[in-house]
Amino acid sequence: MKWKVLSSEYLSRHPYFTARKDKCQTPEGKIIEEYFVVELPATVCAVAITEQNEVLMVRQYRHPLQETILEIPGGFVDENETPAAAIQRELKEETGYEFSSITQVGRVSANPGVLENYTYLFLAEGGKRTSVQKLDENEELQLEKISVEELKMLFLENKIVQALHSNCIYYALKEKGVL
Repeated sequence: MKWKVLSSEYLSRHPYFTARKDKCQTPEGKIIEEYFVVELPATVCAVAITEQNEVLMVRQYRHPLQETILEIPGGFVDENETPAAAIQRELKEETGYEFSSITQVGRVSANPGVLENYTYLFLAEGGKRTSVQKLDENEELQLEKISVEELKMLFLENKIVQALHSNCIYYALKEKGVL
């Protein structure tokens, strides 16, 4: 039961934030004059575990929260790139590690009432350092290593505030049989 889009007006166009206002008609004929949609590229994130069974985490400042928080590696899927290729690229850029096994453990939508993208969730295992970090111009990440048990406790104690990352941690730990 899809809505019919009668018109769309773009309010902002940016590679990482495009917003539009749609005028829609429901299957029952009701007209919705203003429905706001934020268009974002798909994103990826991964619980990344090294050959030594250490979980790679990144600590970074998040301006909208005005806090430095602990997260798992991830980022945007580039145009014409698969989510699997994107997570391999993001892991290498953010951590300097490559992984022998990468398994998709889920796909979630952060806020389908406003956002039109999905986040693909992965478990990466067998990580081996093959290079140094190659961060984007505005990225400042501090790489940290913790145990799988520490990750489980951070998750259970609600210490990972990035909701999409919490989803990934849940599904990855479930895949490993830890939860």
